[in-house]
Amino acid sequence: MDVLVVGGGAVGLSTAYSLADRGANVTLAEKGSLGNGSTARSAGGIRAQFSSRVNVELSLASKEVWDTFEDRFGVDIGLRKTGYLFLARTDETAERFREEVEMQRGLGAQSELLAPAEAAERCPGLDPEPFVAATYNPDDGIADPNLAVQGYAAGARDLGVDVRAKTAVTDLHREGDRVVGADLRGGDTGRTERYEVDCVVNAAGAWAAAIGAMAGVDLPIAPRRRQIAVVDPTPPVPESVPLTIDLETGSYFRPERDGAALIGGHFGEDGDPDRDPDAYDEGMDLEWAARAVENAADYAEYFGPDTRIKRGWAGLYAVTPDRHPIVEETVPGLATVAGFSGHGFQHAPASGRIAADLVLDGDTGLLDVSPLTGDRFERGETLSERSVA
Repeated sequence: MDVLVVGGGAVGLSTAYSLADRGANVTLAEKGSLGNGSTARSAGGIRAQFSSRVNVELSLASKEVWDTFEDRFGVDIGLRKTGYLFLARTDETAERFREEVEMQRGLGAQSELLAPAEAAERCPGLDPEPFVAATYNPDDGIADPNLAVQGYAAGARDLGVDVRAKTAVTDLHREGDRVVGADLRGGDTGRTERYEVDCVVNAAGAWAAAIGAMAGVDLPIAPRRRQIAVVDPTPPVPESVPLTIDLETGSYFRPERDGAALIGGHFGEDGDPDRDPDAYDEGMDLEWAARAVENAADYAEYFGPDTRIKRGWAGLYAVTPDRHPIVEETVPGLATVAGFSGHGFQHAPASGRIAADLVLDGDTGLLDVSPLTGDRFERGETLSERSVA
């Protein structure tokens, strides 16, 4: 089978690798550099603490790959399992935490419910006073998305995938209801060429809606801008501190190397409008960074007036109305695996395998992805994911 994968981030590369590993003839087209979209701008988190069952299942299936990535691909992705710590300020959120931990543990995750004092033991420097409960999973952590891209790209090439960077998909072609080909522009020649395929996989992230529109498909995937700052805190954040999320304010931080910290969060100050993925501000707003430091200082001693903002950047979440991806055969000859709403990197291994299964078999045995079809929005059967920042 001839398959074109659109998008050279973690999800697209994982999909291309999985397809080729099963014998498909695969071409991957990326309009920029590999991994240079949302993947390169992510915080690199890998966690199982989600509020929806399907997201936990995607996490656990993906962790099997992340845990063995170096053995599989020969690349050390810098995986550090320092845990994730979620903090609740209200009894309502604490009760939700209890239900979610029970669900997560039932699926095999190592999540646990903590009292505020216990949370402060996991995160020295945390002020427990504003909080009523927390959840923690020691098996969660972070990895380097750029190194993961390198590993997946090398693995895909070794399996014969034709990886084409700086190659844009400019149109999709249909015969009746079926997608049968695409126009590709770029590469070494800069010319547009018609490419005939049995299937196109839309793994274009923030550009996924535009790719879908080429086939006459309306995908409710909106590019939303998110920011991250790297700061020098006082005192330094130990590297053993978990990625810590004050869930109700949306503020989070995690340690970087040599005592630095990464801080982030979306605080709703701009109403969260859709962005043009080809023309948005990739820089960090200093006003936002100052607020992010202020929010983190409210619950962690590492941040305050002496915190120095070193640098930062902005990237795009590809957001659906219920913050879950669309994973399906959207129309004959066009599969969609996009809209991860900030979780695409960490769910890439499982999502790539599922996409390959859908293309080659029409279904997958890895987990039940029927809740992730795009028609859920029309049916009014949307999901809920509350553990986001």
